[in-house]
Amino acid sequence: MASHPTLDAELIVWWDCEAERLESLAASARFGFMRRHYARKAATARARAQVSRLREQARSAAGRPATA
Repeated sequence: MASHPTLDAELIVWWDCEAERLESLAASARFGFMRRHYARKAATARARAQVSRLREQARSAAGRPATA
């Protein structure tokens, strides 16, 4: 059934890429307030990726048969 990626799987990749982009902007920012702004946005993007990652793990755990 998992022949195509779920939305959460796609969101993990997207948010991780967005976090990398924002970290790159933070590293090249000239002013400290912009550096902090981009760093906060990158942290938020990583947190959103983690939420989707947890959903994806729960989905894969629910799909496995229980072993006793």
